[in-house]
Amino acid sequence: MKIEELHIGQEVRHPNFDGIGNIKSLSPTTAEILFNVGKIQITDIEQLVPADPHFVVTQSLKTLIQEVAAITAQKTIEAATTEIEIAKKWIDGNIIMQPKDTTLQAKELQISTLFHKIVMIRDNLRVLEQKVNTHEKLNDADRIELQQYITKAYGSLTTFNHLFKEKADQI
Repeated sequence: MKIEELHIGQEVRHPNFDGIGNIKSLSPTTAEILFNVGKIQITDIEQLVPADPHFVVTQSLKTLIQEVAAITAQKTIEAATTEIEIAKKWIDGNIIMQPKDTTLQAKELQISTLFHKIVMIRDNLRVLEQKVNTHEKLNDADRIELQQYITKAYGSLTTFNHLFKEKADQI
């Protein structure tokens, strides 16, 4: 590689060092790279290769960011819906909604059904948040206003955090 092709934070490989290194600083002739063995001053820049394959951007940066945000949001939802589990104590449990008027029939709902709906609401809020943050026609003031409503909706959903098996999955 040429020194002009490098940037701070870039991950690279070098044939003399195992693993991937992270570029910490650059000068016109050297690169300081953090490998597993520590920081190494590299002068043979031409030996470096990118850790990830190169790609060419053929669209505007704004369009690329929007597409990446949409893909990331979708992947987050796919991962979340397959990995998030209900707490063990709630498995096969039911919620009974009893009206005050005893002549009316109660409604029974499986807790797992409610849990699934809560997770889907949360995941759709995440997508909405991504779309608001990357929408090309919204100004910063509009984004902040809409973000406040999304934050309030997240806050309302925290009531159901005790249903989640893992604390990291909570809202």
